[in-house]
Amino acid sequence: MIDTNKSVATELAIVDKDAMELVYSYPTVPLTVDCVIFGFDENALKVLVIKSDLAQFHGQLSLLGDNVQSNEDLDNAANRVLKQRTGMSNVFLEQVRTFSKPDRHPGGRVVTTVYASLLNIKHHELLLHDNELKWHAVNQIQEMAFDHKHILDVCTQWLQKRIQEHPLAFNLLPVKFSLRQLQNVYEAILDVKLDRRNFRKKFAAMGFLNDTDEMETHVTHRPGKLYTFDFVQYQQKKKNFIGIDF
Repeated sequence: MIDTNKSVATELAIVDKDAMELVYSYPTVPLTVDCVIFGFDENALKVLVIKSDLAQFHGQLSLLGDNVQSNEDLDNAANRVLKQRTGMSNVFLEQVRTFSKPDRHPGGRVVTTVYASLLNIKHHELLLHDNELKWHAVNQIQEMAFDHKHILDVCTQWLQKRIQEHPLAFNLLPVKFSLRQLQNVYEAILDVKLDRRNFRKKFAAMGFLNDTDEMETHVTHRPGKLYTFDFVQYQQKKKNFIGIDF
């Protein structure tokens, strides 16, 4: 009598062996993740970077990255890198793109998947400062290690598109904010100067702002009205929301 269970187990073992041999035959290419952590502070778009510890790029700025370990997926790797490099956790990271040019790393081929996030710097304290970890204004960075300047440029364009498609800017503001503060956020991220009247007209037409009947205090300029963002209205209308075209 044929032992069916033994036969099936033998077939599975052969299949597993074939799969393993196939994988072992593939070229070995290191896989890494890099994190582009944007922040808004002092009316400027900033990014969290370190100083490269590779001799070839001595003193140059570098993104936060590391190898993907054999027992973790990309999302877990990105969150681990952020935690190990900054001490921060519970930060939403979104996968932006994979960069795979054969010559992007001077030591050989390395494929990296990039994640990005946008934070209010005042709400997230850096608990670590290794490799001179600091916030740098995006528009002041001219050169970076590896292809990280190209990655930063791509992620900046990604962020500019996202902020016009979704109300991300309101996460960077206090609960009650002025239209001046709101415009400052968009101008910093889009890196443009927006027409004040046109900007206010567009947001008024969307119906997502609630007038608090309060005014700014302790400001050096003429006090403006304070508003709150109506998340309920946004949730109800977001299916038909086509974004903001400046």
